[in-house]
Amino acid sequence: MEYNIQNYKQELIYWAKRLYEKGMSPACSGNISIKLDKKILISASGTCLNDLTQEDIVIIDYNGNLLEGNKKPSSEKIMHSEIYTKRDDINAIIHCHCPLITSFAVAGIPMKKPILPDFALYYDEIPLIPYHCPSSIELAEVVGKTFEKNSAALLKNHGIVMGADSLKNAFYQLELLRAYTETYFGAEVLGRAKSISKKNVEEIKRLYRKN
Repeated sequence: MEYNIQNYKQELIYWAKRLYEKGMSPACSGNISIKLDKKILISASGTCLNDLTQEDIVIIDYNGNLLEGNKKPSSEKIMHSEIYTKRDDINAIIHCHCPLITSFAVAGIPMKKPILPDFALYYDEIPLIPYHCPSSIELAEVVGKTFEKNSAALLKNHGIVMGADSLKNAFYQLELLRAYTETYFGAEVLGRAKSISKKNVEEIKRLYRKN
């Protein structure tokens, strides 16, 4: 299949800048990728996503080997390839250090309290992966294993990884989770974040399955 690589690079740049503008990828943190057959377009190491250019996007294979580009691929390249290997339906990955979302990872708390209908619809839980050194093979392998049954995971004391069929949908899911954290913290300040009942959660899922 023929791909217009320049178009995919522009797509990466667009969503990378959206991440930065929303405060979800501060400074030079985070990385972003798209899968094209057995190749991966991924942001270069040490790049601020707001400043991303086409020259800052490289192409690697599933072993992390550089195929095209003059820069070093993101140090989390193996984590991306492990997810793509496990999930044929995931075509795009965003890994970021959104402070609000990462607060759960730092506190060691998985996201699972159904306080909002949209969270209850999409997720039973965002699992929390125990701490492993960033960019390590160990982290990549555990993330890959977790993604066999999940499309998102919190990395303890690190950040979050989100996979989806497109960068647009990965970004929107991250926005949903950021809104979840903002609402959760606000409710806790006011008193307590109260869950939707199990019966109501089931009702939400039935309703949306019909539509």
